[in-house]
Amino acid sequence: MKVLVSDNLADSGIEKLMSVPEFEVEVNTSLTKEEFQQIIKEYDALVIRSATKVTADVIEAADNLKVIARAGIGLDNVDIEAASKRGIVVMNTPEGNVITTAEHTIAMMLSLSRNIPQATQSLKVGKWEKKRFRGKEVFNKVLGIIGVGRIGRVVADRAKGLKMHVIAYDPYISTEVIDKMGIEGVALDELFARSDYITVHTPMTQETRNILNAEAFAKMKKGVFILNCARGGIVNEDDLLKAIESGIVAGAAMDVFVVEPPKDHPLLALDQVIATPHLGASTDEAQENVATAVADQVIDYLLRGTIRNAVNAPNIDGAVLARLRPYLTLAEKLGSLLAQITRGAIQEIAIEYVGEVTKEDTQPLTISILKGLLTPILGDMVNFVNVPVMVKERNIKVTESMRTEAEDFTTLINVSIKTSEERNLVAGTIFGKKDPRIVRINDFRMESAMEGNLLLIYNIDTPGTIGAIGTCLGRNKINISMMDVGQVLERGQNIIFLQTDSVVPKEVVQELLAMENVNVVQTVKL
Repeated sequence: MKVLVSDNLADSGIEKLMSVPEFEVEVNTSLTKEEFQQIIKEYDALVIRSATKVTADVIEAADNLKVIARAGIGLDNVDIEAASKRGIVVMNTPEGNVITTAEHTIAMMLSLSRNIPQATQSLKVGKWEKKRFRGKEVFNKVLGIIGVGRIGRVVADRAKGLKMHVIAYDPYISTEVIDKMGIEGVALDELFARSDYITVHTPMTQETRNILNAEAFAKMKKGVFILNCARGGIVNEDDLLKAIESGIVAGAAMDVFVVEPPKDHPLLALDQVIATPHLGASTDEAQENVATAVADQVIDYLLRGTIRNAVNAPNIDGAVLARLRPYLTLAEKLGSLLAQITRGAIQEIAIEYVGEVTKEDTQPLTISILKGLLTPILGDMVNFVNVPVMVKERNIKVTESMRTEAEDFTTLINVSIKTSEERNLVAGTIFGKKDPRIVRINDFRMESAMEGNLLLIYNIDTPGTIGAIGTCLGRNKINISMMDVGQVLERGQNIIFLQTDSVVPKEVVQELLAMENVNVVQTVKL
């Protein structure tokens, strides 16, 4: 398998990749866009940082690419939607630079408070300006944190060590949970009004873009300090400039900008602004951490199928994968069976997990069901990575429910489908430790294996019908290797589930349908 490293990566990560006998690793950090697009088709894995732009046209050319792995957090340089549609796993290393980015924020806050960069520069040109660079203490001040994810929590912890009072706003975490961190959870407007320092630690989304703008600055106390070590554009740079010039904001520390590098940026001309060139993750320790982490993730995925830190696929570690594999097989086959026996455009899928299976992470099982469902329709275009995108594109409603108390089986997965033409339900379980079994199709109960060439027949329950079906198949030299018969007595109906050694041709299907008491004949491949 071929691995391309197209950005600078710490030697420890490259060495780890090169130590795998199955890998052929190439490091090339000087590719032009045209060269990159030309050679990417040769590689199974791409390892990047922030410089390489993995655009939709690059992904379109990547015929063999299975994984894009980013040594770091930000994935602004990767077209994740295009990768998902091609079934390419996109990974990052979210833990590798948490500490270093948080520490950089604290360093920026202290530098801003004590005018350290400005005083250093003044001293280096021969001046001694003690009065000009008089600073402020952070002790007992209020630090407002917007976003208390991994980095925001570490910033809060460090700030509490400086004896600051920490308040935080995060719309995706309840104030009760924030309070348990030893932080005071507040509304955004209250954070603006009370904070002496405000730092942002959110991803760049439509909701967070320009969250610190003119309207927000107008709600802040005069003399507030602003810090952004997260993403350029979360702070509106034009509005920040005006807020500093008007005296609302006393100073700002910026590690990130909308355009990087920020050439001739008016903020950089202000004495009240200190800035660094996107150094949040730039420590020796962080680069070692993300390099080894990304190498481990690529190795685990390519050699063992273990997905970790993927932004477009559920995480499954090797041990969990081994335990879930029988359920994953069952889930995919249930979806495939439903697709093959159901007519019409899919509108809704309802999944119910019953019994022992509810103790597991069911998200991968749901993905497997959906993959099984769409594969008979879309073929090899579908895989575990891109199926959620395809389901969303088709406006298919997916619902899940759990029931811990089992009845007839210790584990049961029920899947029902609604299409533009009909509804169907199938249910399956695991026999022993690993054998998937279909135990229900609509109202018919059965216990049948789920593999190979299958024939599903609905017929009127009359003497001789089953024998006639067997005779027809035998006459056409089709051997029956398994047969299961279910009944709905009040309807006088049978359902026959046959496994055959070979595919049943269309003409034989028509011959079966011509029988007096046979209503439906469907071929299934599992």
